[in-house]
Amino acid sequence: MDILDEFEAYKKTQLEKKKLISPAAKKLLTILFFIGLVMFAKYAPYGNESFQADTLGKTIFILYFFIINQTLGIVHEGGHGVCYVLPCPEFVMVAMGTVFQLLFPLLIGYYYKRQNKPFIFFIGLFIFGISLHYSAWYMSTAHEGLFLPAHKSFLGVDALHDWNRMLSTFGLVSYDWLLAGFVRVIAYGVMIYSVGRMFLNAFFAKAEKSRRTRR
Repeated sequence: MDILDEFEAYKKTQLEKKKLISPAAKKLLTILFFIGLVMFAKYAPYGNESFQADTLGKTIFILYFFIINQTLGIVHEGGHGVCYVLPCPEFVMVAMGTVFQLLFPLLIGYYYKRQNKPFIFFIGLFIFGISLHYSAWYMSTAHEGLFLPAHKSFLGVDALHDWNRMLSTFGLVSYDWLLAGFVRVIAYGVMIYSVGRMFLNAFFAKAEKSRRTRR
């Protein structure tokens, strides 16, 4: 093996190291995300539905759902927090929670897309779909009033209801159910699309690469 061959072998080794997820791991994750999508459609709470762990599958899903929603909730409050530091109009302060919550998974996914790691981008897109679903549920409760009681607030204190405040500005509170339903459909569309692209990337990687090359 000459120096050029050694250099090519070294480059190949370095490229392999840069792969965050192996082909086998991609397949496994795709299957898990597909199961998660099915469980999400079956178990995810919406509106005032009860959410009790009465089966093993639902218990596992509750833990999965809790972790994601707590993370999104923290990011959501962080968006409001920016306007606690900077002088923002009230409407902007209220909206920033949802803006941060939606941008968080998208920006992480976009970063990895720029790094030529589309599989991780689709994971970020899937979490974005969950974030949209979260927003749709919150939006659907706008008619309940301008103030959230402490027991319904993420921080456990009385607070403004973001979507009541925003929809009131445009006179749309009475249509919260319609707008929320529309966003919910988009959320499921994004999640289904993401899992579909994960499947293609994991099981038909060469075809996916060829398709991107032709663009």
